[in-house]
Amino acid sequence: MLLSLGFMIIVGYLLGRLFDDLNLPSLVGYIIAGLLMGPAIFNLIGQETLAISSDLRRIALVIILLRAGLSIDLQDLKKVGRPAILMSFLPATIEIIGTMILAPLFFDMSYLSAAILGTVIAATSPAVVVARMLDLMGKGYGQEKGVPQMVLAGSSMDDIFVIIIFTALTALAQTGEFHWLSMVAMPTSIILGIAGGLVVGWLLSLLIEKYQLSGGYPVILTFGIAMLFDGLEKVMIGPIGFSALLAVMAMGFMMLRVNPVQAKGVQIGFNHLWQAFEIVLFVLVGASMSIESVKDSGMIAVLLIILLLVFRAAGVLLSLAGTKLNKAERLFAVFAYIPKATVQAAIGAVPLAIGLASGQTILTISVVAILVTAPLGAILIDQTHNRLLKDDR
Repeated sequence: MLLSLGFMIIVGYLLGRLFDDLNLPSLVGYIIAGLLMGPAIFNLIGQETLAISSDLRRIALVIILLRAGLSIDLQDLKKVGRPAILMSFLPATIEIIGTMILAPLFFDMSYLSAAILGTVIAATSPAVVVARMLDLMGKGYGQEKGVPQMVLAGSSMDDIFVIIIFTALTALAQTGEFHWLSMVAMPTSIILGIAGGLVVGWLLSLLIEKYQLSGGYPVILTFGIAMLFDGLEKVMIGPIGFSALLAVMAMGFMMLRVNPVQAKGVQIGFNHLWQAFEIVLFVLVGASMSIESVKDSGMIAVLLIILLLVFRAAGVLLSLAGTKLNKAERLFAVFAYIPKATVQAAIGAVPLAIGLASGQTILTISVVAILVTAPLGAILIDQTHNRLLKDDR
């Protein structure tokens, strides 16, 4: 396993640097490295590493959301409150509806399977979006109107909404019964996740200050608590849910609120940790891809994904209606909501694993969604932010 991880990091880093030198997103290089090293081509990644890929992707997601929480200022959050809340569910909802309309026309699948497909591909990628919004916040782009903060907050909560709907629909596909209790879990997971994260973040900041913890210890302690949150989410099933992802964001947010200097030190530690996990995450995304399945229905899937991006853009624009954003800033928000990767890599294979008739088709489309939208969205964000957003430094 360690040999595989070493190859993944080194080869991923080198290809990422190559694409970066070509003014293309480094994540494209990471994905290609995974495709080359994965079972589809050279098979250089051991099965024991692939077996824990979901856990590694989850850790990467926790790190990126911790970084997000440690960067969100309360004043910035107040500035983008309403549109950020709408963007947490409206674009995904409209895209799911669009999938239910179009997917049965393109593929031989039921409306239920189409709805499940919609939930798989509707989530934005925190690994792509949040990382870039944090970078723009650091550079000062769009600060006056809080555009990066709005996209960051909305896209982070978007994943929670989609995953809960996905869980309810897959249960319906397996049992034939829609469990309303799974929908009750949505508000409870949000409330308990945020509340738990805020309380723990406050206590953790006081503990670090009281015992004068320095160096890497605050980072280690924060990371350990984040892992405990993730374990707690797996235990709390049924109508009383708990969102570990919202909890880690809220924890970081509270740490910044209580002691900004201390929080910035912790954030620097996680920035360094993310550099390694970003490579691992996207190499694993590439390694999970099946060339044969993409060949069979790839072009039709690409057309479907492109059409669904129109539905998604409509959802973003509706969320921004009535705001003070100009046309350029709204266009940037549309671009920022394009990338898909993390959630699709995590749950794309679940319908196939549970025996859903359209499971292979859903997996193929989720892979195509990653291949099309992750590079496209990253390129658009990277290449247009300096023209669409005001430099408020």
